[in-house]
Amino acid sequence: MTSGQRRFTRQRLVNGVQTALIMGGLALTLSLPGYLLAGLGGVLIGLSAVTVATLATSRVPARLILTQAGAGRLAPSQAPEIHALLARLYARAGLRSPPQLYYAATPELNAFAVGGPRDGGIAITEGLLRSLTLRELAGVLAHEVSHLRHGDTRVMSIAATMTRLTLWLTSAIQLAILFSLPLMLAGDVTMPWLTLLVVAFAPTLSTLLSLALSRQREYTADLEAAALTGDPKGLMSALMVLERQHGRWLSSLFGRQRPAALEWLRTHPDTRERIRRLAELDDDRHGPPLTTTPTRAAIPRRPPPLRSGDWRRRS
Repeated sequence: MTSGQRRFTRQRLVNGVQTALIMGGLALTLSLPGYLLAGLGGVLIGLSAVTVATLATSRVPARLILTQAGAGRLAPSQAPEIHALLARLYARAGLRSPPQLYYAATPELNAFAVGGPRDGGIAITEGLLRSLTLRELAGVLAHEVSHLRHGDTRVMSIAATMTRLTLWLTSAIQLAILFSLPLMLAGDVTMPWLTLLVVAFAPTLSTLLSLALSRQREYTADLEAAALTGDPKGLMSALMVLERQHGRWLSSLFGRQRPAALEWLRTHPDTRERIRRLAELDDDRHGPPLTTTPTRAAIPRRPPPLRSGDWRRRS
């Protein structure tokens, strides 16, 4: 095993441990207000609600979400180069379902994955197609394929459900304290200082943990994308393009120096840190590069957005 492969394995292990710790922190943050409300039964009810919500959202077809986002299905005949890339990425990732590619007519530079390994889809925007070469686009697609492969959409859905339930439970505690104020003023009930601390900090902590989880899954997807393409430089170049575009917007708001607290509130990690981590992998390839084509993908005809009933059809 080469030094690059050892770094890759070590970083993958670190990412997995960090994800497990963050999910454990979210579960603990949810359990505290549940326990304060109804003891052990409150904890079980809260965790059961998360399980039910996760099962319910997992049955929502990815195509329905993409329809609501105004995306249209990009057929293989409309984008043969991109579909060929995506099919090879699916094969390398071990995904057996046929690739589902969608197009959104927006100037924003964005790509996103919806669903899981069996019924997922990837959407790319007009701005992305106009800005990235085929080599750079391969890195971005590999990043999204990694999200599908590991069910990151479902993982983040679980985290979001935990955060919402934490907020609802702490709101219920606030109401209970409010109704108990007359008894507290009369001296019959003492002020629940520990409960007040939980109410004050649990929702914020849960939100910060969810954002940290999102950033961690992005790091993992970058790592997996480099392995899938065998070309970390392709994704690094794409990230540089995205940073230039998004950096202009942030600079217009905050000037050259961005607030340090902003990093805690981001769903994606700092691009410079992502590029640094990818650069550490660049001295060792994980397989033959998927593509080194420096030109942009040709799409002669853009698809219209899906209609309201199209989500029911697979093809």
